[in-house]
Amino acid sequence: FFSPGFQVAPETKAVMKWLRSIPFVLSASLHGGELVVTYPYDYSMHPMEEKMFSPTPDEKVFKMLAKAYADAHPVISDRSELRCGGNFVKRGGIINGAEWYSFTGGMADFNYLHTNCFEVTVEVGCEKFPLEEELFTIWHENKGALLNYMEMVHRGIKGIVSDKFGNPIKNARISVRGIQHDVTTGN
Repeated sequence: FFSPGFQVAPETKAVMKWLRSIPFVLSASLHGGELVVTYPYDYSMHPMEEKMFSPTPDEKVFKMLAKAYADAHPVISDRSELRCGGNFVKRGGIINGAEWYSFTGGMADFNYLHTNCFEVTVEVGCEKFPLEEELFTIWHENKGALLNYMEMVHRGIKGIVSDKFGNPIKNARISVRGIQHDVTTGN
């Protein structure tokens, strides 16, 4: 997953261990500097290619998740192309991460490849390092979208995989025909 020679910080290792220990199904990484929602893969299928669309087998699900956030955000859903994030208006305020810019070692890719957790990256505002007085506005612009995104956890298939005695089966592999990405049951 990481490039050869890549050093993983202790806090990153701790988050990776945490993600593997709890069966999270949905997450979001919040960034600043743009106004768009990106989804995996963030690393191009062809590492030498920049801005190359690199979909996961769950492309439709990721687009639905990203749109749930973008459509509920008052600025991202604004159709004006003359604002920050305006270059993503024709895409509905979302983009495949690698198609925007490719990078290795992102949490969204890690979560998809090594856990059951689907993660999008939300660029919450135009300033990379907003001033303290801007944080209240940024929070209010993103609050409803975050709640709408969190409600997406109720989409899809839910249930308990059990044996003939009704005992839950840990780490049972679940496959969906036509999607080359399995998930496993939790504890």
